Amino acid sequence: MNIIDFFNPEIKKYKPYIIAEAGVNHEGDPNIAKRLIDEAKEGGADAIKFQTYKAETLASVNSPYYWDIQKEKTESQYTLFKKYDKFWKPEFEMLKIHCESVGIEFISTPFDLESAEFLNPLMPIFKISSSDITNKPFIEYLCGFGKPILLSVGASTPDEIAESVAWIEAKGNPLALMHCVLNYPTDDKNAGLGKIRGLKKLFPLITIGYSDHTLPKDMKTLETAWLLGAEILEKHFTHNKTLPGNDHYHAMDKTDLKLFKNNLSRLYELIGHDDVGYIESEKLARENARRSLVATKKIPKGKLIEYSDLTWKRPAFGISPKFIDQVVGKKARKNIEEDEIIKDDSYE
Repeated sequence: MNIIDFFNPEIKKYKPYIIAEAGVNHEGDPNIAKRLIDEAKEGGADAIKFQTYKAETLASVNSPYYWDIQKEKTESQYTLFKKYDKFWKPEFEMLKIHCESVGIEFISTPFDLESAEFLNPLMPIFKISSSDITNKPFIEYLCGFGKPILLSVGASTPDEIAESVAWIEAKGNPLALMHCVLNYPTDDKNAGLGKIRGLKKLFPLITIGYSDHTLPKDMKTLETAWLLGAEILEKHFTHNKTLPGNDHYHAMDKTDLKLFKNNLSRLYELIGHDDVGYIESEKLARENARRSLVATKKIPKGKLIEYSDLTWKRPAFGISPKFIDQVVGKKARKNIEEDEIIKDDSYE
């Protein structure tokens, strides 16, 4: 399925939609950006997502940091964003073409009106960052394009989320909410994956996803998120986790992504479909492990069968014990020997 299908809660999704969040890990190099696209596709992602902004319109010069400065020593948002805001309309149009050529969906989060305008024809949806969840004019502007909205809800209260949901629903856009935690990285103890279920309770008609900022490790965080009901999964993505900077060290790479996809294959096998009923491999057990009514003693022909004449034993070749009330009081059609299975022709 494509990303549009995941905004419809009435469509059953048996696999998650996986977004490799490349952000600005291209660091302004078109060749690295293409490599990220290629490796996201190779790893098994359904989409790759970038970020589109200019430092001047995103942060004031004096904006303080909110990341781990042991890994990213820049203490000014403006200064950090200025390092990586080199891509604009021509570059993203080029990346869109490259995504099409390798068969992966292109998405980029806009952070201003101008980028939203030129990204609109390139993308099937709009992703809104948690940082803009209270930005009513920007949210309503993006809704004006008439496309589905993927809204991250990190660092938000239930009231703030509900308020943003109301703004979007008033415009009629399909909506999906992404649980995330705005710590880079997020400690496992702070991941709060139970909030996925909480969001599903608060917004039962809205698709829920998860944007993961924990260290990749064994990729179990994303697995667990999917098992808890997150249908759209997003995680930061890089071509080299050893590079310096805020987003590389806590991102997954193509090896992590392949591990996750392999783990999912095992889960798909374990979970199967949700249609209730027995499967073909259980047929022999149904016949041999279930029980039939069995005579506790010899029952002479013509005798009215009493409850004490019957017990229940394996296999299930005869009358099921659930029909005992229909057998008691019936006349034995023939001599029924002790330990003989009661069948349709045993009584009349």
